[in-house]
Amino acid sequence: MAKVLSLDDVNVDGKTVLLRVDINSPLDPATKTFLDDTRIRAILPTLRKLSKAKVILLAHQSRPGRYDFTSTLGHARELGRLLGRPVKWVNDIHGPKAMQAIEAMKPGQLLMLNNVRMDEDEATMKGDIAAMADTQLVQRLSSVADMYVNDAFACAHRSAPSVVGFASTLPCVAGELMNNELSKLDQALETPKRPCLAVLGGVKVDDSIEVAENMLRNNIADALWPTGGVANLLLDLAGYDIGEGNREFLKSQLGDQWQATVKRAKELVNDHGNKIHLPVDLAANIEGNRVDVSIDDFPLEAPFHDLGIQSVRHLSTAIKGAGTIILNGPAGVFENNDFALGTIEMLNACAESSGFSVMGGGHTATLVAKRGLADKMGHVSTGGGACLDYIAGRPLPGVVALEQSAVAFGVDIKVKHDA
Repeated sequence: MAKVLSLDDVNVDGKTVLLRVDINSPLDPATKTFLDDTRIRAILPTLRKLSKAKVILLAHQSRPGRYDFTSTLGHARELGRLLGRPVKWVNDIHGPKAMQAIEAMKPGQLLMLNNVRMDEDEATMKGDIAAMADTQLVQRLSSVADMYVNDAFACAHRSAPSVVGFASTLPCVAGELMNNELSKLDQALETPKRPCLAVLGGVKVDDSIEVAENMLRNNIADALWPTGGVANLLLDLAGYDIGEGNREFLKSQLGDQWQATVKRAKELVNDHGNKIHLPVDLAANIEGNRVDVSIDDFPLEAPFHDLGIQSVRHLSTAIKGAGTIILNGPAGVFENNDFALGTIEMLNACAESSGFSVMGGGHTATLVAKRGLADKMGHVSTGGGACLDYIAGRPLPGVVALEQSAVAFGVDIKVKHDA
């Protein structure tokens, strides 16, 4: 369990607070207008708790060189619209314009700095917390702030200056979004209601195998139900010939991780094969048509793009009877309506289940939102890579930084309850 301080532990009224958020949003390629404001809405609870503070927002949009790498001016305007109050913006990050704008702030005001990835150190540097603390971004902004709040769970797996650099320079606490993510994921991982299912798919097979390892070896999950590329790999290792085309596709997706992933997957099957529920059929794409094929009829030289109908039924039944479901990744090529059945039905089953369902970030969260199922899930994560790393048992640098700061500054900033 993460040992971090929250906004309930500190007095922020009148303080100057650096707030790192992840409001990186999909933009229309032509107009640069927002296609989805989910991440912007997700930080509103934190901003409400900081309503009497001077709040300096640190945010990024995309990466240098990409079409959607833009300033954060539009984000400031959209945030102001959602809040119903102005959010000032400055075309600077830690230079004279930013310093002047911060100096002029009054309690209750919000100031968004420009895209932090326009700062060279933020865009290129990776390293330990001490190295990040020495950057100009951290040193200059630390000199004008009283506290740092990290509400950017989706960035927590990044060791960048704006994510980890303030751990030794300022008291650091978790925002409402960050705190909620950690709390809900800890609930599923540490005290899961039984039976606990891991439903893992998509094409990031190496990540999914690592998640499966953590959940099965540490007795978090009672069963693994693989879908997508994960199912294809495990079927192949179990002796069902998935065909050279499907095997080569997996190899191309995994690249230099192929051999290591196969080795880990084999060990997982050998050690926990009794907990792994392989599909009994898959949907092949044969000349553009969906054809469900039993695994007993392999090999088949056609791409497999979804679970077969019998496997979908088995998985849905298991989900509806589970106490906890941790799901990440689609069951197939859901973008094609003919092969969206597995993904749609497993999400519907999670929504209908009385168990606590955790939806991983990335594509999974987007699909849940598009289908209007978010309110029927126990938790929908805002972080793709960060969520995967956390449920795989890998330390998140952003959380480690918060934990270190809690140790270093905890006694000094736990003042709210004593006042």
